[in-house]
Amino acid sequence: MNFFRGRYSLSVAIGAIFGALSRFYIAKLVESIFGQEWQFLGTFFVNISGCLIIAYIFTIVRENIRIIAPELGLMIATGFCGSYTTFSTYSLEVNKFLEQGNMTFGLIYWLGSVLGGMMALKIGVILARTGFPR
Repeated sequence: MNFFRGRYSLSVAIGAIFGALSRFYIAKLVESIFGQEWQFLGTFFVNISGCLIIAYIFTIVRENIRIIAPELGLMIATGFCGSYTTFSTYSLEVNKFLEQGNMTFGLIYWLGSVLGGMMALKIGVILARTGFPR
């Protein structure tokens, strides 16, 4: 199997390092700007932007819009996005709002993340198909 070759594994690992660090620093930046009670906004941003990035990469590869090395695709989609997006943290945060009795905010955050993620995913597909960036 080609995917067990060292360069593919290394590509995923390198992407994962940058994804995890990006997630960490975005969360800290949001917390420093808005305060700890608004820390979930970092997760929200990461999930939405992660949807856009993964849609862009998969679309340009799947539709042969641009040729990229398999290692680069794995680095970005599997490595970076896999460690960057934070669905488990998002689920935990939604649950926290619901357990605190803040049903309205919990449901807005839950639905906003899903709808925002789908919109970002569609934008990623459109950007890839239009050749952005040139």
